[in-house]
Amino acid sequence: MKMSPPSPPSMKNQSPTASKHPISPSPLPNFLCHLFLIVSALTFVFLLCFHNKTYSFILQISTTQFSFFTAQSPLQQPPLDVQDPPSFAHGKSEEERLMAPKIQEIPPPPSSPPPSPGGDVDVQEPPDLAHGMSDEELLLKASMAPKTQELRVPKVAFMFLTRGPVVLAPLWELFFKGSRGLFSIYVHSNPSFNGSEPEGSVFHGRRIASKEVEWGNVDMIEAERRLLANALLDFSNQYFVLLSESCIPLYNFSTIYSYLLNSTHNFVESYDLEGPVGRGRYHRDMGPTITLNDWRKGSQWFQMDRSLAIEVVSDKTYFPIFQYYCSGSCYADEHYLPTFVNMKFGERNANRTLTWVDWSRGGPHPSKFIRPDVTNEFLERLRSGSSCEYNGRKTNVCFLFARKFTLNALDRLLRGRQSNMLLTSHGNSNSSKLDVQSCLI
Repeated sequence: MKMSPPSPPSMKNQSPTASKHPISPSPLPNFLCHLFLIVSALTFVFLLCFHNKTYSFILQISTTQFSFFTAQSPLQQPPLDVQDPPSFAHGKSEEERLMAPKIQEIPPPPSSPPPSPGGDVDVQEPPDLAHGMSDEELLLKASMAPKTQELRVPKVAFMFLTRGPVVLAPLWELFFKGSRGLFSIYVHSNPSFNGSEPEGSVFHGRRIASKEVEWGNVDMIEAERRLLANALLDFSNQYFVLLSESCIPLYNFSTIYSYLLNSTHNFVESYDLEGPVGRGRYHRDMGPTITLNDWRKGSQWFQMDRSLAIEVVSDKTYFPIFQYYCSGSCYADEHYLPTFVNMKFGERNANRTLTWVDWSRGGPHPSKFIRPDVTNEFLERLRSGSSCEYNGRKTNVCFLFARKFTLNALDRLLRGRQSNMLLTSHGNSNSSKLDVQSCLI
């Protein structure tokens, strides 16, 4: 049987209007609902931002109480003494709190000035002397060293040019005692010397790579430049003193340290001397760079500041002339520095040395002093028996060191007033200045 398709639903009971416009909910409740959600979200964001800002501000105040910003591992952190956070009921209005100035990080205090001599100073260790550089590499590196170093504790470099050991080392040990960090020591001895110093000595490990030196030859100047170059690698060294194994200090460390670092001059003896041991040593082929009128004589035992020391190791004009023309009876050690300094830096030179020596007995070498020569009266005459200028004023403190003292004299030097004098004023921060000032006329 064939079935007929179903008939469509009846449209009798439906209104025409309803068929054209279906019924929908009113738009006003929808609009109010969306508006409420937007306002709620904005309010939440505003409160969250304000809360974070306020909390950040509180954290800044409380950094000394909490360790939120530390980078330590939990194993390294000490136990925290947890305290309640600051109360928000501080009695200020919202507007007053927002207008309050932000707390800024307090900068670290400025570095303290260099300490006065007379006490150990905790400073970094000087550069290793076993650097393995050739003379050319060493001089080049030293010539590029900074001339000033204001952020470091200034030190005095004591440079010993010796044949073997520093024979008067016990006296120098007494001199340096209590002043660690204010001095450096460098020893240039003959390469054949195999001795060593005990570990507790200030001279332990202070020998530089050296070469053989002949008395009066130009290689003695090379040794001096080698000492200066090594000392310049320690940027704290601001003054440089050349000494021999027969030198002694005439004052305590505080006085010598203050005298050198407060000086406005270098101390390189330089004078014009007629005759065969003066102008007679000049070689005419040194001209025109060095003329006879430029030629000077003086002691090799100098005291100079860092600026002049760099000039000495950097010299490639005058020193090669001495290497080529000043040999034999020319005695380069008595003429190179006096001539070089007089030609280039004479205005800042005192034209005298601070190392006393006795040439009154004549001969090619100065007098030696043995045990019977060492008396309190003799040493007092060396300290105050002269008159000179220091920073433009008259003074009777003209020599800080003296030579030539033998090992035989060591016992006397370690007893009586000399040893007491070397220990005087250690630990007194004001004494170093008074020692010098009291001697100015």
